[in-house]
Amino acid sequence: MEYHLKAPLSEEDVRKLNIGDTVYLSGEVFTGRSRIHRYIFDEDHVLPQEAARRGAMVHVGPIMVKTETGWELVSFMPTSSLRFEKWGADSVEKWGLRIIVGKTTMGQATLDAMEKYGCVHVSPQCVSPNLWHDSITIQGVELFEELFVELL
Repeated sequence: MEYHLKAPLSEEDVRKLNIGDTVYLSGEVFTGRSRIHRYIFDEDHVLPQEAARRGAMVHVGPIMVKTETGWELVSFMPTSSLRFEKWGADSVEKWGLRIIVGKTTMGQATLDAMEKYGCVHVSPQCVSPNLWHDSITIQGVELFEELFVELL
C-alpha cells in the first residue's frame, strides 16, 4: 500500500502500516544524531517542547549555516538508526514518537516499545541530501549552543 501521512501522526495512522508499505511523510519533524540522545537521557536534560510535540524524528545531523535571516540547510543525510538503540525505547516512550526515519533498523527493545506505544521506523528509499534539500524548510533550531561541537 501507499500512504501519504502528515506529522504529527496519530496512533491510528501508524498502526495501519505494514512492512513493505510506501510512506510519504510531510509535516513537522525534528532531527538529531546520537549527541541529542546522550544529552537528554545520559546527561538528564529535557527535550524542548517544540520538538516533542511533533512526534516524528529523523535520525540525521543536518549541516546548517546561520545567516542574517535564519538558517540555511547545506546537507541532510540520514544516518543509521541502529546507532541509537541504547536510547530507542526511551525516546519512543518519553518523546511520544510515532515515526522514526533513518537508515537500517532498530533493535528488539525499541521494536517492543514501538509496538506498545504505536510507533514505526521507516527507511528512506533514497538518502541523497540533494533530493530532499529543496523540500525542507527550517522552522527553528534548538539546543545549538548546548550541542554544538567546535572543530579546531
